[in-house]
Amino acid sequence: MRDVFKKLYQSGDFWGGLAAMLVALPAAIAFGVTIYSAVAPSHAALGALAGIIGASVIGLIASILGGTDRLISAPCAPAAALLSAFAIELVAQGVPGGNIILMLLMLGVLAGIFQLLFGVVGIGRLIKYIPYPVVSGYLTGVGLIIIGSQLGKLLGTPTGTRWYEAFYSASLWDWRALAVGLTTMLVMWLSPGLTQRLPGTILGIAAGIACYFGLASQDESLLNVAANDLLIGPLGASGEGYIQSITARWHEIGDLRLGQVAALLGNALTLAVLLSIDTLKTCVVLDQLTRSQHNPNRELVAQGIANIASSSVGGIPGAGTMGATLVNLSSGAMTRASGLVEGISALVFALLLSSFIAWIPVAALAGILIVVGIRMIDRGPLRFVQSSATVFDFGVVVTVVIVALTVGLIAASAAGVALAIILFLREQIGGSVVRHKFYVNQMSSSWHRPEAETRILEKKGDQAVIFELQGSLFFGTTQQLYSQLEPELKSRNFIILDMKRVQSVDVTAAHLLSQVRDSLAERGALLLLSNVRENLPNNRNLREFLAQTGVTDTPESVRLFSELDSAIEWVEDRLLGEREQSSPEPETALELQEMELFKHRKDETLADLEKRLVKRHYAAGDVVYSQGEPGDEIYLIRRGSVKIFAPLGGGRTRHVATFGRGDFFGGLAFLDGLPRGNDAVAASDTEFFILSQEEFNNLSEEHKKLALTLLQALARSLALRLRHADNENAMLQEY
Repeated sequence: MRDVFKKLYQSGDFWGGLAAMLVALPAAIAFGVTIYSAVAPSHAALGALAGIIGASVIGLIASILGGTDRLISAPCAPAAALLSAFAIELVAQGVPGGNIILMLLMLGVLAGIFQLLFGVVGIGRLIKYIPYPVVSGYLTGVGLIIIGSQLGKLLGTPTGTRWYEAFYSASLWDWRALAVGLTTMLVMWLSPGLTQRLPGTILGIAAGIACYFGLASQDESLLNVAANDLLIGPLGASGEGYIQSITARWHEIGDLRLGQVAALLGNALTLAVLLSIDTLKTCVVLDQLTRSQHNPNRELVAQGIANIASSSVGGIPGAGTMGATLVNLSSGAMTRASGLVEGISALVFALLLSSFIAWIPVAALAGILIVVGIRMIDRGPLRFVQSSATVFDFGVVVTVVIVALTVGLIAASAAGVALAIILFLREQIGGSVVRHKFYVNQMSSSWHRPEAETRILEKKGDQAVIFELQGSLFFGTTQQLYSQLEPELKSRNFIILDMKRVQSVDVTAAHLLSQVRDSLAERGALLLLSNVRENLPNNRNLREFLAQTGVTDTPESVRLFSELDSAIEWVEDRLLGEREQSSPEPETALELQEMELFKHRKDETLADLEKRLVKRHYAAGDVVYSQGEPGDEIYLIRRGSVKIFAPLGGGRTRHVATFGRGDFFGGLAFLDGLPRGNDAVAASDTEFFILSQEEFNNLSEEHKKLALTLLQALARSLALRLRHADNENAMLQEY
């Protein structure tokens, strides 16, 4: 157990959870005070306890059951807003304070039950259809809201001052708060360049506290924690107070009448929806920042259970919170353990270190949240405005941001979903986006490799996977595509995406390709895109679009090919250990004894054979033979390469094979005596040894063993090609 705690302490999860607690706990206390003060000012301390309990219980249970790494769950603003409004309404109706507190607890329990049901029936799956522009706008909107909400605290203006009033009214500023906040922000910004051992948030808070006490050395009034607006202040909590509070609330829950519970259902459903959206939005943003994939339904179940437990023991409900989660992430957290640290440390700090928390400057926390808010602003969509193809997506981002700032985050989500429907209508869904999936040892290039190289590719070919895509790649199909790509991202060195049958690509799909590229680049693996056309059916230039959306910004991590065969051939060269050369050495023409077919043959036998061969030269682009010509010659390549084209009808042909130096071709017609069934064209400057049928017959009379060897080699090569073609054909027919 000691080793477990030691590893946790040394990991980013410990520091991330601790930093998140320093953000979540004061906010939770503030939310609790806001809610319970609405019942009666004397209940403020009870509200602080409710906030502490909520931060501890929700943080622990949601992290254990949820499964989303780095997510911090705690009391949140939507819960505070709805519960305080509910309390104010009950007070106006003359409901006794004790009953109001009881109904607040039951409201939290019912909301948790609704969330649990949401997860069980699978409503959480709907979150995956929110496109990237909506997420980007939401992310930026939340960042700006965080900045606006903390600006007054940074400047030390009186409570209730609006952000724009605080910004323009310098007379309201408290230069002491401003000094503490700016010091915190500066240290947090510079900390990555100073040390990697401690997170910037911890260093920022330490710097803020140091700055505060530096100011206190010149002003003794700052050494008083009571009634000091610059500090969080005393919590007024003790271990006995916790136990008595929880026990009293449990006794009161039994007095609640069934009719009162029924009256809570509408508010509970509204609260459950708000908390669910807040949690899942935070999860989506976390996915974007970490290239991870959360399970929305599991998270809703976990959040529901956490809220039921929190409200049952006297806490206030909550959700996955954006601010604390991003602080956790920026502080180096990697797993769910950070949430456990946040929950445990919240309880420990509240019970044992409440005096320390009391001395944390409010401006220091404000400075940290402002830095987090600035980092949340997504600048990537700015490039969308540069092209008419993506200007609408930029409009979606701007709309979501404006609605989030002027109306609220829930309204922004609704606006984003409405715009997503328009995006959905603009793009066309066409079934499965993956037409075929192969490995390079199942689908080779048209370059005919020597048998030794073929064996190597059969062993190493599973290092490269090929996805032939089709239809429209947009926000409605990216999840499907990612689910099929994900199993290969951690184990393959090359992923080839063939875009030949792709009809359209939107920004969300481009963003997914960037994520795939980056995920592969972290392991030194490569993403290869083939058939990247300049004219898609929707008139979009795919090559330019991928460049504009940043997919091809890093050529060392992604490569483009004009056709799938070229991409496979390039991968095969890498698997065989070949590398590109800036100025490749010219090929020398092979002599007969250097060819694999004739190695270990007697010199006099080869000399006799060479007399019967015709040497011939073809320039690049010359036709070696055409379909329908007599097939009475076999070609041995001394240097260069030849491409074979099969007829498709209507004057169209398809490249089906390439033969290189040391190989031979034309054997099928040579054996069966029928006319040529395809076209052979020199791909480069090429020299041949050519053996005619007549000379072969003469050779077989004088050198039967050599003729038999030649026939066996020819038959073996054709058999290998036929076997490989049969395997590929079987794979194609399976789909």
